Amino acid sequence: MATILTRSFGEQGNQKKFTISVWVKRCNLASYNTIFSSGSGAYATRMYFDGSTGQFDWWNYFNSAYQGRKTSNARYRDTNGYYHIVCRYDSASSTASERMRMYINGEQVTSLATSSDPNQNQTQEVGHTGTHYIGGYSNSADFDGLMSHYHYCDNYSYAPTEFGETDSTTGEWKIKTSPSVSYGTTGFFILKDGNSVTDQSGLSHNWTVGSGTLTKTEDCPDNVFATWNANLRPNSTASFAYGNTKQTTNSSHQANVTASGFTTLGMTKGKFYAEFKVDAVNWTMLGVSCDIDSNQQGSTNSMYNFIYNNKGFAYYSVNGNCYHTNSNTSVSYGNSYTTNDIIGIALDLDNYKLYFSKNGVWQNSGDPTSGSTGTGSTQSAGTITLPTFTGDNEYFFCHADFDQSAQSQVSANFGNGYFGTTAVSSAGTNASGNGIFEYDVPTGYTALSTKGLNT
Repeated sequence: MATILTRSFGEQGNQKKFTISVWVKRCNLASYNTIFSSGSGAYATRMYFDGSTGQFDWWNYFNSAYQGRKTSNARYRDTNGYYHIVCRYDSASSTASERMRMYINGEQVTSLATSSDPNQNQTQEVGHTGTHYIGGYSNSADFDGLMSHYHYCDNYSYAPTEFGETDSTTGEWKIKTSPSVSYGTTGFFILKDGNSVTDQSGLSHNWTVGSGTLTKTEDCPDNVFATWNANLRPNSTASFAYGNTKQTTNSSHQANVTASGFTTLGMTKGKFYAEFKVDAVNWTMLGVSCDIDSNQQGSTNSMYNFIYNNKGFAYYSVNGNCYHTNSNTSVSYGNSYTTNDIIGIALDLDNYKLYFSKNGVWQNSGDPTSGSTGTGSTQSAGTITLPTFTGDNEYFFCHADFDQSAQSQVSANFGNGYFGTTAVSSAGTNASGNGIFEYDVPTGYTALSTKGLNT
């Protein structure tokens, strides 16, 4: 269920001059992801990603006609990283092109499918005394994703460089977590360090969760965590929820193994840990795969390298075996598992070893810290060898089912500290300091995130 935030300002701001800045991560690309809206009918303002095209659209409707509209030609369909959105308005400007400007990741959007400038001194439905919405249009929630560091600066027109900057080393656009800006009469700053809607601007302009659940996540603009990749799934009807951390396989697909999803981030070196809570066990398989290519998108029968071709390795719910090479090859490994069990995966790409745990207990008496010895790894259970890299191949955590008519459902914790909307019950130790997990993270391992990849 999408979440919407609401606030009735109660006092009048400057409807002719303001700045909105927010960092967003899209998850459901089919949704009309509204960043901000106010008003309805003949008088309304809306800023959103179009669910059918992926274009970013900002329009102001005044007296049943558009008075200013900007629609990007670019289509924003990335579900891995954050977009920094800045909507900058100053209708008092004598230069028409400077009255309504939008920026994404520090760059002004000038390639526009629709472009009309408002009349001088034209108001928008922003900053008035009525109700405003974040995450939906006219109290209809439609935003499916993550938001962070949401600023509304009443009576100020700020450039995006006030809220972000170019990293001198990587050249990437990065967040300024404590910008030096003013908020005017009705401004606010929310979602600073979690899911708090308490205003951090000093003006006490707090918001309310109007509907849905606002869940905290470790995923943020300066440390992006892996999720299931909605843009790379061999079975296009697999479904995702809760910021693409919960995944349900399709109930009608080919026989044998069909993988339904892979992580947005891949691994080529280092040691990584993740957890998966089984919400519905139906021939569930959890594991890792490498050498994924774009030809697998949307296909129901091409994910043979998940298990086939010795490039996929899975822990099977029905018998606890480790499957590899093809659907008929497996080795005895651990205990079977079922609904509500939490499966941990430790992938050591410094030594090419793989380990699985069930509810905190490493199967096959595994020791993920044993290095090249590989004590209790899948390799020690049989003739299983993780392939080393010959080029730009990457490993991905993945989930599959092994049945043609049933659905498997798992909620992943890639370090966010939640399974769906449920927080871990007793966070384990994590020496890396990166991510929150239910069970202890093996020493030397970290969460699959941008910070973890750069460790």
